[in-house]
Amino acid sequence: MYDKYQSPLSERYASKEMQYIFSPDKKFKTWRKLWIALAETEYELGLSSVTKEQIEELKAHADDINFDVAKAREKEVRHDVMSHVYAYGVQCPNAKGIIHLGATSCYVGDNTDIIVMTEALKLVRSKLVNVIAELSSFAMKYKNLPTLAFTHFQPAQPTTVGKRATLWLHDLMLDLEDLDYVISTMKLLGSKGTTGTQASFLELFNGDHETIRKIDGKIAEKMGFDACYPVSGQTYSRKVDSRVLNVLSGIAQSAHKFSNDIRLLQHLKEIEEPFEKHQIGSSAMAYKRNPMRSERIASLANYVMSDTMNPALVASTQWFERTLDDSANKRLSVPEGFLAIDGILDLYLNVVDGLVVYPKVIKAHLMRELPFMATENIMMDAVKAGGDRQELHERIRQHSMAAGRVVKEEGKDNDLLERIAADPAFGMTMDQLQAIMKPENFVGRAPEQTEEFISEYVKPVLDENKDILGMKAEINV
Repeated sequence: MYDKYQSPLSERYASKEMQYIFSPDKKFKTWRKLWIALAETEYELGLSSVTKEQIEELKAHADDINFDVAKAREKEVRHDVMSHVYAYGVQCPNAKGIIHLGATSCYVGDNTDIIVMTEALKLVRSKLVNVIAELSSFAMKYKNLPTLAFTHFQPAQPTTVGKRATLWLHDLMLDLEDLDYVISTMKLLGSKGTTGTQASFLELFNGDHETIRKIDGKIAEKMGFDACYPVSGQTYSRKVDSRVLNVLSGIAQSAHKFSNDIRLLQHLKEIEEPFEKHQIGSSAMAYKRNPMRSERIASLANYVMSDTMNPALVASTQWFERTLDDSANKRLSVPEGFLAIDGILDLYLNVVDGLVVYPKVIKAHLMRELPFMATENIMMDAVKAGGDRQELHERIRQHSMAAGRVVKEEGKDNDLLERIAADPAFGMTMDQLQAIMKPENFVGRAPEQTEEFISEYVKPVLDENKDILGMKAEINV
């Protein structure tokens, strides 16, 4: 096992559930279910060459796939679908003549791709909803904790830790909307034949158009779908793959932004991702606590975002009713995009579930900057006491510049309040100035915004999805 390349997506990042969805076992069992659905449809629509006994024989061997026979056959014929048709026929001798009747390879290949992607999207959705739930709990817990907010990563006005978390949360809610839309539009290819005209079924059913119109609907129903795409070439439009990977990219973008913010906050020592008791941060610097999970999120997110180019290129370069230059690319880009986003969401849930907040560090950083931010309030109070607004504005500007130089050039604490208290133009004591320095007075509506957003937008979604909440993420450290 150590002498061949092994994908890190399987070995290190993706869950067993997502790996199974894209496994050979899942793929080839789905092929057999599709062959059964086709045979049942043909039987129900009156095709005399298909019997109930043949269908029962097919059902009896739907799950016990003889992989060895299929593999040996593929070495001879160089065709995966026909190799599995042959292997199925070995197990079902009475039904072998009607397996795949009227279908092309894309009947099993493309329909399975749609089925697999749809199941994978639903797993992604479950994990995304759980991340949203965990993040909303975090936001509510810290909705009142003031913190220094940044624009351009420069100190700006205060916000709260919870309000900042709603920014991450809002991105995920947008992703959920997109994801739900894509899931709602997933349809099967159906069985449309070599160029999408269903010509083979016209031959089988002696030109009976009314009967043939029922084929796709019956297959869709048997496979758990509402409908098939109304038109196609030999394949479903490869824009479907592009649409699917674009929604994965959206989730990756949101996760990347979150991971960047956590890495910056960990640098500031305000918030840290989980760090296990025996975890090693650096091989050289034993004291380090590197944000390796957030960094892994960013790394995998870059992969997912760049992966969207693959189906875009494939969709844009298909010739007429189909070419085969999509196949090798699809085998890589679609499963690996899902495996990567699966790992990202497990990491995201794990990080949010174990975030460590340091309120004293947060307050210390905020209090160093708060005097600058409080100058407008100070000026207004001084004006109320009889001061001249324009004169006070100029004095505050001068005092602020001087205090800034002390901080930057001398490395000392911010002494702006001391300067203002010593200036008779303001007529304010140090105690009066300190009374203004309450961080909660400068966060605006951040606590209310947090609560309103979660109660009005997030909670209804979580209430609708109670059955999938409670998921815990296990990751490879």
